[in-house]
Amino acid sequence: MNKLELYFRLVRLDKPIGTLLLLWPTLCALWLASNGKPSLTLVLIFSLGTLLMRSAGCAMNDYADQDIDKFVKRTAQRPITSGRISGKEALAIAGALALLSFCLILPLNALTRQLSVAAVVIAGTYPYFKRFFAIPQAYLGIAFGFGIPMAFAAIQNTVPLVAWLLLLGNVFWAVAYDTEYAMVDRDDDLKIGIQTSAITFGRYDVAAVMLCYAVHLGLLLACGWQLGMGVWFAGGVAVAAGIACYHYTLIRSRERDACFYAFRHNNWLGAAVFAGVALDYALR
Repeated sequence: MNKLELYFRLVRLDKPIGTLLLLWPTLCALWLASNGKPSLTLVLIFSLGTLLMRSAGCAMNDYADQDIDKFVKRTAQRPITSGRISGKEALAIAGALALLSFCLILPLNALTRQLSVAAVVIAGTYPYFKRFFAIPQAYLGIAFGFGIPMAFAAIQNTVPLVAWLLLLGNVFWAVAYDTEYAMVDRDDDLKIGIQTSAITFGRYDVAAVMLCYAVHLGLLLACGWQLGMGVWFAGGVAVAAGIACYHYTLIRSRERDACFYAFRHNNWLGAAVFAGVALDYALR
């Protein structure tokens, strides 16, 4: 591979699932904060910012995990771990992408810019939480959902309680789908001694995933009720609940491939919720 191909893999542009898992809750927040009428400019800013920050986070994660990834079968051939990209290159790419993302929001209000600084700190420190935090996926949920308060700040110049409840719901969703992801690597993670929710939950991992899905969807319904959402929104959440039940059939056997498929399939759960939000506003 040439350098561009390696950088492409470093920031996971070949694996868009991570970007989509950030994008769906951010888009929902933009629609909810604007009563279904976000400006095209804001949609473009937040969509591109999501892609840039997720890519920066991947580069930072691989830099932090370069001495760990070589012991995990799924990650042993990542560009840094395999020695084809240096750690300094990864840090430079992460910094450049984060700077580009910050430049995107410079035209927005001061509150949004302040929240973006917190978002960068959270994204940059997440890779180190798995060294000591029993459920690092909860911290990941904050990082993956921080577009929610930023979207409300950009539109309303404040972050109401409902935005923080939506962020909390996103934390539970992230714990659910990233536990499915962690179930794939559990054997390797046990050997190298890092913390994951799949290890912390132990034999209750499947039950914990389903409970997190339930809390996530329950908080969505509560927020929707508070915001006056209607039947189409409820329908989107109902479809998402059906998808979560399908995930149970995939992960209950704890087979690696099935768990990884369930993780990637969360794209459709997020899409169902956003479709419900968008249709509810569009069909009023």
